[in-house]
Amino acid sequence: MNPSKIVCVGLNYRKHATELGMPLPSEPIIFMKPPSSIIRNGDGIVYPNSVERVDYEAELGVIISRNCKNIEISEALEYVYGYCCVNDVTARDVQSREIQWTRAKSFDTFCPVGQIVIKEEITPDNLRICSYLNDEIKQNSNTSDMIFSVSQCISFISKTMTLLPGDLISTGTPEGIGPMKRGDSVRVEIEGFPVLMNSVK
Repeated sequence: MNPSKIVCVGLNYRKHATELGMPLPSEPIIFMKPPSSIIRNGDGIVYPNSVERVDYEAELGVIISRNCKNIEISEALEYVYGYCCVNDVTARDVQSREIQWTRAKSFDTFCPVGQIVIKEEITPDNLRICSYLNDEIKQNSNTSDMIFSVSQCISFISKTMTLLPGDLISTGTPEGIGPMKRGDSVRVEIEGFPVLMNSVK
């Protein structure tokens, strides 16, 4: 998988919005991560020396199968190749200081991506999603808590930009986010998916 872009959806779980004390958005909030942030299962997440807090965020990733522009919600899943676990690693202190989220989300190694599962095997809007820090469960939710479904996210993004084959959409994180430190291991698990595990160095 070599996406031309990674499009992420922020604040897309109801309980996560409650956790942060924020109102539910009226439309998807999108931001970008660069492809240079991608690492694979087993690779190390590099804790930047300039950053004070690095957080895990377990997310469902969606891989686009073909050119996707101005599509309707009802047809959105026809443009999906498959799904994967994603960890939207975030420099939380940077995010809190800056209006734009780009720098906080874009450090090298800040987008661990798991093995792709083909779409025929997955119903994306009812999947248990969890994260574990050093084998302690931190996030434990279901994609049914999403404010905007996978289909809604794809349709909305396609009306802003053309999605190309291989592009990755990361659909938001549930409640329970928190910090990691060097030496920690973090694991993202989604029902029916291969596990995504990375260490922090």
